[in-house]
Amino acid sequence: MSDDIPGYTFGEESVPESPIDMPAFNRLKETVLFTEEDEEYLRMAGEVLDGQIGDVLDTWYEFIADHPHLIQYFSTPEGEPIEDYLDRVRERFGQWIRDTCSPPYDEDWLNYQQEIALRHTNAKKNETDDVDSVEHIPFRYMSAFIYPITATMKPFLKNGEYSGDDVERMHSAWFKAVVLQVTLWSEPYVKDGDF
Repeated sequence: MSDDIPGYTFGEESVPESPIDMPAFNRLKETVLFTEEDEEYLRMAGEVLDGQIGDVLDTWYEFIADHPHLIQYFSTPEGEPIEDYLDRVRERFGQWIRDTCSPPYDEDWLNYQQEIALRHTNAKKNETDDVDSVEHIPFRYMSAFIYPITATMKPFLKNGEYSGDDVERMHSAWFKAVVLQVTLWSEPYVKDGDF
């Protein structure tokens, strides 16, 4: 399925090497208390979310569409949403959910986080989909988006056949994984030597 997703280049040679090596990434995982148990709960979350990804994306896209300051990043410079761009990003966003729920996170995964990061900055924004949109997404919205991406996930996780405790653990693992990724995505936004 991922082969059919426009612009999804996970594991390809075109993906830049992450400037964060695995030892540094492992320290980052330790910092957010991300463990092998979290990996297990993310895989469980992936099973629960498998048939719901479209609904999750509907929720997130409604949130973005309801906020003009967010939808502008998928719009022309004049403010007109670019439907094809939104559709292409949506497919990758769905795959991002699957990838997030598919640890362990190896070097290919770590490298792809750098690619995702660059696609939000003026280094590569619009390039993947060849669109004429705003040139970058300010980092403040990247970090602020952690909350809605995390808070809106819990109702979907409750739709599985797991106990309330398991739902909490899946949700906690999801939260840690999102924090890890957004932290990695901050690298191109931070001036040299400060990451």
